[in-house]
Amino acid sequence: MERIASFAVDHNVLVPGLYLSRRDGSTVTFDLRFKRPNTGDLLTNAQMHSVEHLIATLLRNSPEKDAVIYFGPMGCQTGFYFLFDGAQLSCARAIDLLRRCFQAAAVYPGPMPGQSAAECGNYRNLDLELGKACCAWYADLIRDWMEDRLVYPTA
Repeated sequence: MERIASFAVDHNVLVPGLYLSRRDGSTVTFDLRFKRPNTGDLLTNAQMHSVEHLIATLLRNSPEKDAVIYFGPMGCQTGFYFLFDGAQLSCARAIDLLRRCFQAAAVYPGPMPGQSAAECGNYRNLDLELGKACCAWYADLIRDWMEDRLVYPTA
């Protein structure tokens, strides 16, 4: 079997940041890394779920919503993937979109999007203040991020 691309990233040197994970035709995947892998320091389920609800809602309500394909957590619990249509949105504009969404999520006035039994299968695991705090931290991390920093570290 072929080795999948994400397994080729050296997780021993990977640090929190924003990375270009892959391009599949016009679909571009960004890796939004929140935690350093292989340290045991993972996002909690409530952190992941809360950030997912806030950011997915803001992305899908942005002026660029037609370019948004997916936003969701990584199985390893160290960050998120953001997939977008690169024919509609450049990497530079995608960085700007993420920056705006994380800044908006950090001060989101509430209530938490999708926090009901009818809207979410695990709605009790959502925490607006926890999600806002995570988003504020990440907004600060990517505040000055530019396209040239989308490359995974190698050493």
